[in-house]
Amino acid sequence: MCDQVHFEEDRKEFEARHLVTRKQFGVLLGAGVSMMLPRVANAATVVDSDVTITTPDGTADGYFVHPATGTAPGVLLWPDIFGLRPAMRQMGKRLAESGYSVLVVNPFYRTKKAPTAEAGAATPIAQVMPMAQTLSEATHMTDAKAFIAWLDGQKSVAKNKKMGTQGYCMGGPIAFRTAAAMPDRVGAVASFHGGGLARDMPNSPHLQAAKTKAQFLVAIADNDDKRAPNDKVVLKETFEKAKLAAEIEVYATAAHGWCPPDSGVYNEPLAEKAWARLLALYGKALV
Repeated sequence: MCDQVHFEEDRKEFEARHLVTRKQFGVLLGAGVSMMLPRVANAATVVDSDVTITTPDGTADGYFVHPATGTAPGVLLWPDIFGLRPAMRQMGKRLAESGYSVLVVNPFYRTKKAPTAEAGAATPIAQVMPMAQTLSEATHMTDAKAFIAWLDGQKSVAKNKKMGTQGYCMGGPIAFRTAAAMPDRVGAVASFHGGGLARDMPNSPHLQAAKTKAQFLVAIADNDDKRAPNDKVVLKETFEKAKLAAEIEVYATAAHGWCPPDSGVYNEPLAEKAWARLLALYGKALV
């Protein structure tokens, strides 16, 4: 009985905040997924909506949320391989409650409208990998330009302040390339358990990002670091050579995917640490 009461309370809250439908909440709960993030202290009242953005390749769907009054720095949020879903909407809304105008995009809009993974992070990778494989350096760049331009067209976005971009998993390298695509507009870049940041090729995301003037936060999962222990060294040396401020840290005991609240390896203490470092980055860089 108690569990059912809590289920109904959580479901009503998520529906009221436009984070999840009744069907989606049931699917996520059935998959054993946690969805609750800690509340924001002194949270700003926000306004949110589903939006569409015209790109060179068609029309992208997204979720836009921003403080109800005034203007705020824009942030472009790139999801992980599971795409735009309730967990990413929740993360976007939480960031907006901290004082940012946030666009969470569906990177797979060319293939399918969101939700692209019905069970969120509990969806088998094999079901979403084909969509990820349709993306490339070219799509990263063209989409970044279109999404940043769309943000700049919104009244709630501060035009006199730099924008931020953040990415999770595959979104990490896309965030790096967003800065490379819009170097005069993006002032801060954050990657959380990003994959393929430092590759041995001329168009590696870290080399492209190093040509910008942005500040960086790179939060690396412990098991990712064990698989590629030299990546953190390459990233540090590259950003130091470029004289760019960069916080690069391996999060001990954190498994790949530890930040989104619907992940099976969600680690709240470490996710909160990463979130605090994100807010610190934006607080000093988006000016």
